[in-house]
Amino acid sequence: MTYRPLAAAPEADVEVPEPVAEYAAGRGADGERLVPVWLNQLGGLTFRLRLPSGGVEYAKWSPASAGVDLEDEAERLAWAAPFTPVPRPLHSARHDDGAQLLVTAAVPGEAAVSPRWIARPDQAARAIGAGLRALHDALPVEDCPFDWSLASRLTDAKDPARGRELAGAAPGVDRLVVCHGDACAPNTLIGADGYWSAHVDLGALGIADFWADLSIAAWSTVWNYGPGFEGLVYAGYGVEPDAERIAFYREVWDAT
Repeated sequence: MTYRPLAAAPEADVEVPEPVAEYAAGRGADGERLVPVWLNQLGGLTFRLRLPSGGVEYAKWSPASAGVDLEDEAERLAWAAPFTPVPRPLHSARHDDGAQLLVTAAVPGEAAVSPRWIARPDQAARAIGAGLRALHDALPVEDCPFDWSLASRLTDAKDPARGRELAGAAPGVDRLVVCHGDACAPNTLIGADGYWSAHVDLGALGIADFWADLSIAAWSTVWNYGPGFEGLVYAGYGVEPDAERIAFYREVWDAT
C-alpha cells in the first residue's frame, strides 16, 4: 500500500515565493498579514492573507515540479461554487518558471485534520461522510463538464499494465456523481458545531462512481486519525460499506 503525499501546517519558517509576496503586497497583506498555513510534500504552499479591510484570502502556490495545474482547479471551483460551499477563485496566474498561483476567498471552518478535530476523530469522521454526501447530492451530473472516470484515470496509470488489469476487473457503476477527486480528510472543513462547512482542493473534480470518492475519504481517516473510524464515514454518508468496490477503488488510487 502506498500513500499520497501528505500535507500539514509548516513546522518551520518558509520562504515566501515572489509571486505570493507581490500579490500580497498589492492587497496590503505583507508582513504579519501573510501567514503560511499549509505545506505539501510536492513543495506546494498555501498562505492566509489578512487584508486591511478585515477580509481573508488564501493564496495557493505550486512549483512547476509539482505537476499540478491550478488553472484546472480554478475552473472547477468556479463551476462548483454556485451549488456547494467551496472557495471562490479570485485570481490565478502562471509564471515564466512554470509555477502557478491561485487565490481564493475564504470559506468557513477548519480542516478535519486541525488539532481540534484530530482530538475528536469520531465527530470528524462522521462530518467527512456527511459532507461528502452533501457534495455529491448538490453537484449536477448532467451539467458537469469534468471527467474523473476510471477510463480517464487508468489511461494515466503509473504502470500501464496494471491500469489495463484494473480496467478489466472494474465492478459496475453503483451511482454516478460529481466526485471531489481527492476526498481525503484534510479537504473537508468542519465548523465549530462539528458539522461539515465546505470543501477545498477540487483540482480533480469530475464525474465518477461515488465509491471512487467515498472509499478514499474513509481510508484517509486511518492515515490521519488511526484505525477504527472508517465505519463512521460510511455512517455519516448514509450507506453500508461495499467491500468489493472499496477494495477496488483503493487499488485504483494506488495505481494512479
